[in-house]
Amino acid sequence: MLLQKKKAWEMSRREFLKAVAGGVALSAVTYPLWRKFGRYFLEEKEAVFTAAVSSYSKNLREIIISGFQELGVTKAEIKGKRVLLKPNLVEPQLGSEHINTHPLMVRAAIEAFLSYGAIEVVVGEGTAHNHDTLNCLEATGLGDVLLEDSIRFIDFNNCSIQKRQNLGNKSKLGDLYLPLEVSRADIVVSLAKMKTHHWAGVTLSMKNMFGVMPGSFYGWPKNVLHQVGIVSSILDINSTVCPDFAIIDGIVGMEGDGPIMGSPVTSGVLVMGRNPAAVDATGARLMGVDPTKIPYLRQASGWLGTIGEKNIEQRGENWQTVRTNYRLVDKIPAQQGLRLK
Repeated sequence: MLLQKKKAWEMSRREFLKAVAGGVALSAVTYPLWRKFGRYFLEEKEAVFTAAVSSYSKNLREIIISGFQELGVTKAEIKGKRVLLKPNLVEPQLGSEHINTHPLMVRAAIEAFLSYGAIEVVVGEGTAHNHDTLNCLEATGLGDVLLEDSIRFIDFNNCSIQKRQNLGNKSKLGDLYLPLEVSRADIVVSLAKMKTHHWAGVTLSMKNMFGVMPGSFYGWPKNVLHQVGIVSSILDINSTVCPDFAIIDGIVGMEGDGPIMGSPVTSGVLVMGRNPAAVDATGARLMGVDPTKIPYLRQASGWLGTIGEKNIEQRGENWQTVRTNYRLVDKIPAQQGLRLK
């Protein structure tokens, strides 16, 4: 099940705490010890599916369903569940396939989850560089897709929010203020774009979760998150929201000075899996980037998932056969020394 690992995590946590505390009641010291060290004792292999896809005209719905099958996702896991898809919308530019998650990729994910019995699929995003999420929605063509398919859209920049405990506690953000719709969803899916990034090195499914943070609270372009640290914010958001699934649109990606000023690169891949850290590690390798050199991935490994190649069971295409070296900019500090040998 999509939530099976969460339940196993909770059980393992109890067992770990029992061993550490010798049966004594949970203390304020013990739980942080689990959070910091517990996953290292439990690190499991993660499966990641990679498909070679030459264009957006291909049957993306069937490719995602093939990914479900390769990853062991069953209809019983999704039937009757509310699914929230979080694409990457950055700039309101129609036809700029390298900037935003392609509308046809979003449609394919909607259809795949509905075909597996989801009771509802909704799409939500809170754009960072452009204050007007709805303008971005319309200009990219995604609005037309959602209207045609009768899919509800939530503007995360202007919506009902709730306070949630920060389970990562890596930054100085304190409690997180998240859209109410995130908590209402049974399954949260990060539907990212494959891009290099000026500040994070690469932006994939984990960095994509910045978009759930309401601009009305965290500013533009999510200034507060930048001020407290991009890496620590990525870790806090992902450990608190804990996305159940990650799908990366790498059919046409962005190289160079991303996430806006870079150039398109046709890399022809779709990457997906249950664990965002493992999916992003494979995504980075597909870009010719060493995931151990990406600070947020290095810190996530052994805690939020795994990034080690030996711990990732590759399904579908072997990443080495479909690798495309994305152009890195030497003068950008975050991109220096990232090339995978």
